[in-house]
Amino acid sequence: MRIAHLADLHLGFRAYHRVTPRGINVREADVADAFRRAVARVCDLRPDMVLVAGDIFHTVRPSNTSIAEAFRQFSILTERLPGVPVVMIAGNHDSPRSSDTGNILRLFCEIPGIRVVTEECSHVRLESIDTSVMCMPHNALACDHEASMDPDPASANNILMLHGTVSGSVAEQKMRYVTEYGGAMVADTSIGPERWSYVALGHYHLVTELAPNMWYAGAMERTSTNIWMETGEKGFLVYDTERRAAEFHPVETRSTVDLPRLEGRGLSAAELDERIRAAVESVPGGIAARIVRLVITDVPRNLVRELNHRRIREWKAEALHFHLDARPPEVRRRIGSGAPIRRQTLQEQVAAYLRSWPQNPGIERERLVELATTYVDRAGEAV
Repeated sequence: MRIAHLADLHLGFRAYHRVTPRGINVREADVADAFRRAVARVCDLRPDMVLVAGDIFHTVRPSNTSIAEAFRQFSILTERLPGVPVVMIAGNHDSPRSSDTGNILRLFCEIPGIRVVTEECSHVRLESIDTSVMCMPHNALACDHEASMDPDPASANNILMLHGTVSGSVAEQKMRYVTEYGGAMVADTSIGPERWSYVALGHYHLVTELAPNMWYAGAMERTSTNIWMETGEKGFLVYDTERRAAEFHPVETRSTVDLPRLEGRGLSAAELDERIRAAVESVPGGIAARIVRLVITDVPRNLVRELNHRRIREWKAEALHFHLDARPPEVRRRIGSGAPIRRQTLQEQVAAYLRSWPQNPGIERERLVELATTYVDRAGEAV
């Protein structure tokens, strides 16, 4: 059996305040385009089933445009793959905190062939392919009691699909950093991949193998709070249960360029200007319509003010987004009779303050820290 595994579509994601001729945020259009390409590719591959492992939308109240586009593409998927079951679960981004809000994913139950699980963990029995899918959406994993994960002995094929952060020694080695906060933690020992035909994971934005039959498919586009952590291609997986092998299928996305870092120490404004120009002009094909970042370390703020900002503004107009990330020198001071200590950067001070803030049950603390430090970085661009 061949299983198409998609995750973290984040439809409705917006950034950079640029719009298309139709008035749609450019990044929202990018994410929708990537999903359309993925649907078309899945239809061409003709799998035996399709799994969507959470975060279909970026927010619990997505725009009408993203809802309509999602409904259209899932309808196309089921029409072009008649009889192929589609099972989806809710992730943390599309799971409202209040049950009164209702989950937008229930809308897709209106499309014949699609099964949706948004709240409680449950088995979805697919008689046509003698398969049972154990669905564990975000809310089921985030509740106080631990949900049991057990295969269905009456099914020839048992699949586990969950949206969360897998913990354990293997995961710690392979998941190099946090791409998204807010996910429920799941111990790898409670999963036991050897008990399942396949384990389809969502939440981590990089395609990652945790066992031969247990994979994160990764996000469809770069939509986390720090897209520079999302290296490599985006796409989806097709897993073959007979061969016990997964194949990654890349999907075309907007070009993102993280230029090699520059060291600003000891340079004049003219010298630094020249190195910045050389770095930007080294991009093959130019920076037009791309998302570009250039980090400069150890550069004082007064030197940043002396740079050629007219040319920087031209680059910002040319690219979809150009981020000149100028970072000041680390300041060291001595206290008492000990060794010198490093003074915290503004970003570190903000993070420390927010982590010591009285706990608010309605706020995801680490996500707040990530967003706050990102905004501090962006504010530095205008200095």
